[in-house]
Amino acid sequence: MILIFGRTGQVAKELARLEPEALFLGRDKADLTDPAACADAILSARPEAVINAAAWTAVDKAEAEEETARRVNAEAPGTMARACTELGIPLVHISTDYVFDGSGTTPWLPDDTTAPLGAYGRTKLAGEEAVRAAGGVHAILRTSWVFSAHGTNFVKTMLRLGAERDRLTIVADQVGGPTPAADIAGACLAIAEALKPDPSKSGTYHFAGTPDVSWADFARAIFARAGLRTSVEDIPTSAYPTPARRPANSRLDCSGLEAFGLTRPDWRTGLDAVLAELRNE
Repeated sequence: MILIFGRTGQVAKELARLEPEALFLGRDKADLTDPAACADAILSARPEAVINAAAWTAVDKAEAEEETARRVNAEAPGTMARACTELGIPLVHISTDYVFDGSGTTPWLPDDTTAPLGAYGRTKLAGEEAVRAAGGVHAILRTSWVFSAHGTNFVKTMLRLGAERDRLTIVADQVGGPTPAADIAGACLAIAEALKPDPSKSGTYHFAGTPDVSWADFARAIFARAGLRTSVEDIPTSAYPTPARRPANSRLDCSGLEAFGLTRPDWRTGLDAVLAELRNE
């Protein structure tokens, strides 16, 4: 049995489709603002593996509430990792491109120097460090630009705005790999399974969709595939200020995934699947 932290988030929803027999713990069963409760849940359930698909993902809100974000994104994963180490089971922990400063244009390698620009990135980086420090079998899976038919994400926002407006201004100087939540879920399960017989594969990996694209070009693809005639005007990040700074370069080098027989998913295929699901709802 796999224990999964998270129940309503994008990746957790997709994990429930792929692994319905797993034990899913939402906030009512394991509140990540109470890190000790997370460890207790693992020690009580004694699963074969743990996937942490829960996090504080409100990037701008984290700037004002960093202490709470740190409990969720850093302290809770640390207690999970220590509990997993005690039981000798693998932990798959989802992290983010926000641990990097977004400089340059070269895809980030897992062992590149981290330098988060804001509170969200700092708390996620602290969570990575806590997982590693526990000394157990683990995989930290950094991903980017997650989208699905669930919750709040760029695809759903563009579909809503595109239905209301003929023209939108979208940031064009941030580039990354949009990643379908369904593919992240599949990767997490494959990695957890592979770590059981081969703990030597523990480490930090990148998993992001391909091809890399700007937010503006991603929006154009969404409108084209959804049959919307909304036009997109490119703007710089400076024209769309937010409380938290975003990395300009979110390209991730995902070559390490070969250790698990995984490759980067084509986000265009994932986008078509999400659009079909939304049409059928």
